[in-house]
Amino acid sequence: MRLHFFLRSTFLLFVAASPLALRAQFQDPTPDELKMTSDPKAPGAPAVYLYREETSEADRRMRTYYARIKVLTEKGKELATVKIPFEHGSAKINKVEARTIHSDGTVIPLNVKPEDVVDFKSKYFQEDSMVFTLPSAEVGSILEYRLQIEYSHGVGPPRWELQYPWFIHKEHFFYDPGATGGAWIGEHGKVLDRLGAVTTPPKAPVSIQTNKGRFSVDLSDVPPVPDDDWMAPINTLRWRVEFYYTYARTTKEFWDTEVKFWAQDIGEFTKVTGTIRKAADSIVSPGDTDEQEARKIYAAVEKLDNTDFSRVKSNAERKKEKLKEVHSVEDVWKNQGGAGNSIALLYVALARAAGLKVWPMEVVDRSNAIFDETYLEEDQLEDYIVIVNLGGKEIYVDPGQKNCPFGVLHWAHTLAGGFRESDAGPVIAWTPAANYQNNKVTRVADLTLDAEGNVEGSARIVLTGAEALYWRQRALENDAEEVKKQFNEDLQGDLPEGIEAAFDHFISLEDYETNLIAIVKISGKIGVATGKRLILPGLFFESRAKHPFVAQDKRTIPIDVHYPEMESDDVIYHLPPGYTVESAPRTADVTWPGSALLRINSLAKNDSLEVARVFGRNFTLLPPDDYKDLHDFYLKLAAADQQQIVLSRAASSKGNSP
Repeated sequence: MRLHFFLRSTFLLFVAASPLALRAQFQDPTPDELKMTSDPKAPGAPAVYLYREETSEADRRMRTYYARIKVLTEKGKELATVKIPFEHGSAKINKVEARTIHSDGTVIPLNVKPEDVVDFKSKYFQEDSMVFTLPSAEVGSILEYRLQIEYSHGVGPPRWELQYPWFIHKEHFFYDPGATGGAWIGEHGKVLDRLGAVTTPPKAPVSIQTNKGRFSVDLSDVPPVPDDDWMAPINTLRWRVEFYYTYARTTKEFWDTEVKFWAQDIGEFTKVTGTIRKAADSIVSPGDTDEQEARKIYAAVEKLDNTDFSRVKSNAERKKEKLKEVHSVEDVWKNQGGAGNSIALLYVALARAAGLKVWPMEVVDRSNAIFDETYLEEDQLEDYIVIVNLGGKEIYVDPGQKNCPFGVLHWAHTLAGGFRESDAGPVIAWTPAANYQNNKVTRVADLTLDAEGNVEGSARIVLTGAEALYWRQRALENDAEEVKKQFNEDLQGDLPEGIEAAFDHFISLEDYETNLIAIVKISGKIGVATGKRLILPGLFFESRAKHPFVAQDKRTIPIDVHYPEMESDDVIYHLPPGYTVESAPRTADVTWPGSALLRINSLAKNDSLEVARVFGRNFTLLPPDDYKDLHDFYLKLAAADQQQIVLSRAASSKGNSP
């Protein structure tokens, strides 16, 4: 929902670095705080917040921040640099005070003027950041600072971030909406006169206190933000309170109304005009099947200039190229390009003009968030996909994603909630999960060894699904040398010490409907020679892989691995003359029924050894209750991947030792 405020305008300030607060005066440290060298409530922490506070007062047009931080290690000194974004022209930071207190009680005040840095600037909007560094910060110091921001037209409802990467002993938040609170008008003329609040996640131990229309939260011993392997988007896990204005009395009323407004707006934007019908006729041919039409139209819109992956043109460029402002899909077609969402909706109109049954759907970007029906805000939804009915089967397509194959969704659009049209009208719905068979990585290597353990050879890496899309889109956003560098870095981390992978080129980079193939040259020293033996890592592509879920015994937050996947490796070692296989990776068959599997096989011949490995995971999201089984499986996986190959050299015909 895009808001328009008819009495005053505002914006939501997000504090991206250390939070600040205002109190009547700085607080004298206690002797215990000064001599603290570690915190039993946060073992090993680089720093802890002793106290933090945030207040928002609408009538005073003021937001204030205050914090006291104890530095415990060298890394904790990073918190001495503070960066606070604010909107240029609509807000000003009119009071900054800061000081560093050493462990012996010495006080060093901030004497330099904070720096105003421009973070983002456009014709209509500029975001700056106030940056300052507390002086003489050292291990054992207490960092204390407060800051006051004054808004020229008013301060809007706040978003309270209750967790940070550091332990917080105590924190206090306060919000006074003031006498003019609630004077908002929604996009469709709805009066937004009800102030609501949502806590994320819903089970977070947060109690919002109210007193005469004012809101406050007080917390103690707040744990750091989780930092586990493969977490769901952090903003769905981090404790926070977000205030908003709404017209609805119930959740059902809000979403029933919003989905109807959404369908109305989309209907206007995707209206099939004569120009769109003519365009569709130029793409499809008489006698095409529904699927052929759907694929031809998809290929046509994929060829358009998608500015999500190129560059949004300036007004001067648009004028020079006679590009129209985009108010409908007809404008997108005439411009032969636009943002990804506009291209997705153009696909809807062209497909309908060709007589196909299609529905648009707007979803949350699952790399950023998970759809939350308790948060009464339609702006959660970010990206458009399309559902095509072919022979009674719904096919999900992603025309707004450049180089995404037909019938495939970007992983961030799978298991994503949002609005969709249907035969029953507009409804809230969720997209399906990805299939592991559509996300495959196949690595085949042919390597020749010498008696010193040196190796030469090549690898052929075949990518389908999510991995292929990732690299095709990287190639759109970076030049060839940068893509080569990124691919090498990505591959190098899994290969044995001493091995150099030199990515040479991609095959079928621009043909997104086929497999993407990477050709890599391999060289270096892989083996360790010990007397008559040569010892090699057993799994070439997994010898240094960082297996998740191994070191952590327990877990309290959900697991999100983005998408299911199948990996297949096949490595052939050509042995040095006179060497035979003494031992090879043992056959392994590890399964987590219905969820994951690992298979390893070896085949030794007279002058070669072939090692094959298959790993598959058939899950995307898992609750913490499944972590024990996940942890057990990955322990077995990591152990199997650490096996070795031992090659033996036969004694000479004279019986002499080598």
